[in-house]
Amino acid sequence: MEYWDLYDKNRQKLNKVVKRGDYLKDDEYHLVVNVWLKNNQNEFLITQRSANKSFAFMWECTGGSALKGETSKEAAIREVKEELGIDVSKSKAKLIGSTLRYYEGCPDILDVWLFECNAKLEDVKVQVEEVNDVMWASTKKIYELYKNNKFEANAFFEDVLKIK
Repeated sequence: MEYWDLYDKNRQKLNKVVKRGDYLKDDEYHLVVNVWLKNNQNEFLITQRSANKSFAFMWECTGGSALKGETSKEAAIREVKEELGIDVSKSKAKLIGSTLRYYEGCPDILDVWLFECNAKLEDVKVQVEEVNDVMWASTKKIYELYKNNKFEANAFFEDVLKIK
C-alpha cells in the first residue's frame, strides 16, 4: 500500500498522510515527479506505458508520486530505479520547474526533474506493470510522437526539450 504526505498550495507539509486512492480535498496536494533522463548525445530516455495502464502505449518521461517521507528528488531517483532499473542517485540533477495541478479528488504538486544519464538500453530493466518499452529519442523524434498523439507532454515539456 502506498502512502502520501499531503501539502498545502504553498508546499507546506500538512500534518496528514493518505493512502493512494483516497479522496483529497481541493486544498490538499500530494507530490508528483516527472523525470527526464538525457544522455551525452542530447537524447532522452522515454518510456512507453504498459497495456494495463490508462493511456496505454503512450510515450512519456518516467514519473510517479512521492511516498510518505520522501523529498521530490528522492522520489525522482526511486521512480527511475523502480521503473527502469537505473541508479541516477549520483547523477547531475536539475529541477526544471514546479506547478500545481488540479484533478478532482487528487490535486498535486508536480516537480519536473532532468538527470544526466548514459545508460545503455540493454542495461534497462523495465517494471512490466508500468513500462512496455523504452527508447533513446532525439528532440525531433519526441516532437514527432507528440504531433501524432503518441507522447504525453506534461508541464515544462517545451522547457526540457530546449535544454542543450
